Amino acid sequence: MKNLIFCFAVLAAISCTSTVKETPQMPGAYFMTSQTINDGKKDTKYTDLKQLKIYTNNMMMYAQVNPVDSASGFGVGFYTADTGTVIENNIYSARDTIINSPATYKLNITTTPDGYTQVIPEIVINSQKSNLTEEYQSVGKAQKTPLDGVWKETDFYTVKGIDTTRSKRTQFKAYYAGYFMYGHSLKDSANRNFTGIGFGTFEMNGEYKMKETDLNSTYSIAVGQSYMIDIEMNGTDNYKQTISYPDGSKSVEYYERLKK
Repeated sequence: MKNLIFCFAVLAAISCTSTVKETPQMPGAYFMTSQTINDGKKDTKYTDLKQLKIYTNNMMMYAQVNPVDSASGFGVGFYTADTGTVIENNIYSARDTIINSPATYKLNITTTPDGYTQVIPEIVINSQKSNLTEEYQSVGKAQKTPLDGVWKETDFYTVKGIDTTRSKRTQFKAYYAGYFMYGHSLKDSANRNFTGIGFGTFEMNGEYKMKETDLNSTYSIAVGQSYMIDIEMNGTDNYKQTISYPDGSKSVEYYERLKK
């Protein structure tokens, strides 16, 4: 009888601990494998969207492109993790021609053997309250570089011969676990808002050079291409990158680290 009571106690303890939710450990790089929208009547599942999400220790960024029409979107901000949840505070986001105001989202997180699932209840999509479920697969690798983090572009110009052209755009970039992404918004030739993104893998080639390989992008010409980039760090929170092209032109970008 004592043994039987002991068995019941052990089973009860196991049952209790198996339902306890832990604080999710989010830092890493993740590919979205599916997105499901429930509008209260039916589920609509998408598996063809290309999205990468990066979490650093306290910052996050995502970038998404639809291969069918190159419609793109991205968001950047900071986050906090608690028991079974992540609170994301977007400080900037853009989608197609829309620039969004800062927003806060509560994500219900369930870790999986390959990554995690996030659910945002009662999010407004197309003026309709819906439940949004996204599944992610971890793709990052264990490595550390001086560029790890989320950055905001502070200056950008191109040089061709003796001509220097500055462009006005808002651009963010993230590096972590061997993956990178960028997202920008700007005015096109018709003065309309335009959003572009790109993401892929990166690796350092010594202290002052980096190789980026685009896996998905708004710009089809960039997909599958690799770029060698010269890097100049100014302390730990600022850097300059320069890309030189075969025609002799180059693009120069300056970045400042975002902090919570």
